[in-house]
Amino acid sequence: MPAAPGTPEMQRREALKLLAASAALPLLSREALALFQEVHDQLPETAALKTLNPHQNATVIAISEGIIPQTKTPGAQAARVNEFIDVVLSDWCDEQDRNSFLKGLDDFDSRCRYLLGKNFVDCSAEEQTHFLQIADSEGPLTQARSAENELGGLQQEVFFAKIKQLTLIGYYTSEIGFEQELHKEIIPSRHAGCVSLEEEAAN
Repeated sequence: MPAAPGTPEMQRREALKLLAASAALPLLSREALALFQEVHDQLPETAALKTLNPHQNATVIAISEGIIPQTKTPGAQAARVNEFIDVVLSDWCDEQDRNSFLKGLDDFDSRCRYLLGKNFVDCSAEEQTHFLQIADSEGPLTQARSAENELGGLQQEVFFAKIKQLTLIGYYTSEIGFEQELHKEIIPSRHAGCVSLEEEAAN
């Protein structure tokens, strides 16, 4: 049975649709942002993952921290972005979308093994940064033409765009991101992945 209009489930689905359709974070409504902020309010004091297994969780932590690393201010891990993503996968996504994300995460690791010979979490910080830059810079046309690279298809571009969006939303709707980074401003208009906020501000 479809969710009734106005119910929390329907609101969550609408927020996810807006997130999927929007390349620019400010296009999300205040209502959608408030819903994402509620996820942080519901996180338990002690992490209790519902969907991600330990290895998947460690990979999400490494990816999100690579997108928003700790500098003079806390990074994605300190903002519990991995737990935020786990809640979204568990309570907001349907089974198809959840399985699609998890497959993308596993394929991300497979591609890292193909290129660097090891899982993403086992790479050095420099190798992780390099791999994230590859994932972030490859466009769909380039990947579509890479017929010999079975792990570099459009699915991986879609997955990385999704986890990057979830990382940014999870971070900037957290108390750390909202109060320390934004100083209670609305979501920034852009953020280049794998580049610290301080470097962006200097450009």
